[in-house]
Amino acid sequence: LGGTFMRPYILIEWNDTKTEAKGWLCVFNLAKGYSGGGIRMHPTVTREEVIRLAEAMAYKRKACENTWQGGAKAGIVYDYKAPDAVDVLKRFIIAMRPYINAGLAMSSDLGTKYEDVSRIFDELGMGRPMTKSMKSNPIIAKGQENVRKLLKSEYDGFLLNDLTTGYGVAVSADEAWKQMDGEPGASVVIQGFGCVGLSCTHRLHKLGYKIVGIADANCFVYCKDGLDVESLVANVLPRGEMDQSKFDPSWEVMPNSAWLDVPCDILVPVALEDVINGGNVDKVKAKLICEGANIPVAASADPGLYERGIQIVPDFITNLGAVRFFYTITFGVIEPTAENVIHDIDALCRRNVAKIFEISKATGRYQRDIALEIFEPDTQDEPEC
Repeated sequence: LGGTFMRPYILIEWNDTKTEAKGWLCVFNLAKGYSGGGIRMHPTVTREEVIRLAEAMAYKRKACENTWQGGAKAGIVYDYKAPDAVDVLKRFIIAMRPYINAGLAMSSDLGTKYEDVSRIFDELGMGRPMTKSMKSNPIIAKGQENVRKLLKSEYDGFLLNDLTTGYGVAVSADEAWKQMDGEPGASVVIQGFGCVGLSCTHRLHKLGYKIVGIADANCFVYCKDGLDVESLVANVLPRGEMDQSKFDPSWEVMPNSAWLDVPCDILVPVALEDVINGGNVDKVKAKLICEGANIPVAASADPGLYERGIQIVPDFITNLGAVRFFYTITFGVIEPTAENVIHDIDALCRRNVAKIFEISKATGRYQRDIALEIFEPDTQDEPEC
């Protein structure tokens, strides 16, 4: 990502014994002996991608003002829609159990569900991953209890854990657009309609933005006058797929690769990595890109975006909502209510975005370069014995 002096602390490869699935665990750094990140599952996962994601998670911890946890990530090369996908996930977790038991907090990511990861931990009798010192800390024990309670709570019609990241992405885009003195009612295209894309779409709509296009795994739907967001959200199918039977006949339905082909003010990629790259950067028609997914813009695209004056909000300061939620509640930073969680994420995202845009306006520097400098991870502690 940037010029960090650190290298990944540990990188492990896994090969499944019952399928052709393979995967990797990368712990980029530890803080107080503790690290964590999600497990993604997708046919396109690569070793290099997992390393990049772990490093991005380390930056995200810094942007979250989290001094208790380093960055890690895991990835499995497998079809997340396969009937035995959860079995594959369980075998991966069993293989990584020694590291998890030592204090590696693993959660969900693209292609996996938090409920499945949590249930597997329970089935294996692992409990919540913590270091020895954390297990003896009464504040953290209470915080873990509060997390479990809040995971079952709802906010704005969503389960809290399903909206924290998407809401953070939405307010990050809103803050950036305001920093750019953008006109109200700006047009938005969203690529990806899973939990993050869905909740981000809902929040941006509530904030007064016009959602003109959405891409899921099956299609891209577009209407220059704005889509019926409430209908799309209410009728979403499992795995973040839109119900095309509920589309208005006036909407244009195109291949899901067409999301770069239409004009918009703000582009929010919320699915896979490197979807904007050196090969297609010239197609970007937006004034602002807000990275909702992890590493959706490849390094090869950055020079072209900067030369064309396209502003960007980097992923590790936009999609930190879930990470901030677990940190603040687990460690007793804020009072454990859904309202406090959302307000805290909103404030942090706005504060971080305002900081990098103010520096960019004063210096003319690219926003990603500024963010990489400000939030560079600088902690590499040893694991607890």
